[in-house]
Amino acid sequence: MKKTLITLFAMAAVLGCPAQQADVSEMMSGYSFIESTWYTEAEDLALLELYEGLRVADVSDGMDMAGLPGTGLVDPAIHPSWVDYESLSHIFRGIALTVRYVPTQRLDRPAPGEEFSKWEGEFYSNYSSEAFVPLIHKGVAIVIDDVEELDIGSIGSNNIMNWKDHGAVGVVTDASSRDTDEVGLEKIPLYLREKGRGIRPGRNELESVNRPVSIGGVLVCPGDVVVADGDGVIVVPRKVAAEVAGHARRVLEGDKAARRQLYEKLGIPFDRTVE
Repeated sequence: MKKTLITLFAMAAVLGCPAQQADVSEMMSGYSFIESTWYTEAEDLALLELYEGLRVADVSDGMDMAGLPGTGLVDPAIHPSWVDYESLSHIFRGIALTVRYVPTQRLDRPAPGEEFSKWEGEFYSNYSSEAFVPLIHKGVAIVIDDVEELDIGSIGSNNIMNWKDHGAVGVVTDASSRDTDEVGLEKIPLYLREKGRGIRPGRNELESVNRPVSIGGVLVCPGDVVVADGDGVIVVPRKVAAEVAGHARRVLEGDKAARRQLYEKLGIPFDRTVE
């Protein structure tokens, strides 16, 4: 664990989440050592144009060529909740908006005589809210560092549709989601570790928004590029994102050309992956 933290901290300093210095008095009330940067919708969409059509495999190769082999590859246990092999609508490319929920130490039930619905609503409002929603804009990928050890359905078929309505292109969590049948029918890209059922109140609370998080062993800073498909999830540090996209594009174009020749030789009609 100590080695992992040191590695993540070193990556932050090199790849675009610069570390800071702080004195003792600043740290007494809590201090974040990794800075966050906010990018406009226009900046994010311009960067995402470079990633149009790129696969996780292409981007992984691009990271190798940029001198970052193995970097950004999220634990394969985090997988697509549903897969669409006809239109490939489970695939997304987005810009990370990060959220972190932690286990709560607050009472996990209403006070004597208090209605459950009242307690639940106040817990959502005061402790386990979705304060990040106003930050969502077109092209955003919501990346949620949650409590994987508990059965919590922090994501469901209702709130994920609201996030999509605000512009989110997909969601990645290192924990769970509930309502996964409906999410699949809604065709909102969702990548998760497992399926959950419980609600957030009494189980977790919101710790931070737009701060660096760790997802499946990977540091994710706000503004990083997130690519997700049937092969899993990869995160590209913002500082090298344009370079990686250039390398990945050449890989994809070479792969398409080679596969088109094989399709023709074998008499297989072209599909969207070689067009």
